Amino acid sequence: MAPGRERGHASVNGTRLYYETAGAGAPVVLVHAFTLDARMWDEHFDALAARHHVIRYDARGFGRSDVPRPGEPYSHADDLAALLEHLGERDAHIVGASMGARFAVDLALVRPARVRSLALLGAVVGGWPWSRQWLESYAPVMRAARAGDVAAAKRAWLAHELFAPAREQPALAARLERMVADYSGWHFANADPERAVAPPAVSQLGRVRAPTLVVVGERDLREFRLVAERVTRAVPEARQVVVAGTGHLAGMEAPERVSALIATFLAAQAA
Repeated sequence: MAPGRERGHASVNGTRLYYETAGAGAPVVLVHAFTLDARMWDEHFDALAARHHVIRYDARGFGRSDVPRPGEPYSHADDLAALLEHLGERDAHIVGASMGARFAVDLALVRPARVRSLALLGAVVGGWPWSRQWLESYAPVMRAARAGDVAAAKRAWLAHELFAPAREQPALAARLERMVADYSGWHFANADPERAVAPPAVSQLGRVRAPTLVVVGERDLREFRLVAERVTRAVPEARQVVVAGTGHLAGMEAPERVSALIATFLAAQAA
């Protein structure tokens, strides 16, 4: 068994989070995108474990972790901090994709001592003022969920233009379908009691002190390219890299290139 290789469920903050670890060295946590799970990092997990103690997990409500309890407030940032403590790590480099980037930024704001650096892929930021175009494009997903048809909501989500570049790769499209099929659908059908960072994270980006790599796909939707620009301008130690030919899931669409970007960024932090 490779050093640090472990998998299981951590009982933290009144829930159970599924996690996997591999490797030894500086800790790196991989945080997945909405409706996906830790498997989205398959191409990155072992590659990064060659030099780091890599942790990937399913956030509350996703993959093999427990779903939230209606009416019981919780925080994904607190869950992440508790998972680190459970695994014996005081702090870590955090790599977050889309929704996972939101959790990473939240953690950097509410528990800055826990974060060595941030790598944000196709970032979402708490409190972002979503455009009418985005809200209208997402509306079919919510209409299906409100009608009680979670399967139809999942189909509408996978058909969204957000995933158009990924759908061009048949093997990747099949992986996305499997993960979304395994997703609980809980957030489609329930009011999420997650506690938001206050004031909203988007208004506090200037307080993020961790070195930050902002990765955005050249073909990502305009909404997310705008988020990337905002983060890059507002976070004092941020720099942006555009990955040619990729969309919202650059880390899955071009895993070798993005793994190299992350590895180079982490090496710079060690230096």
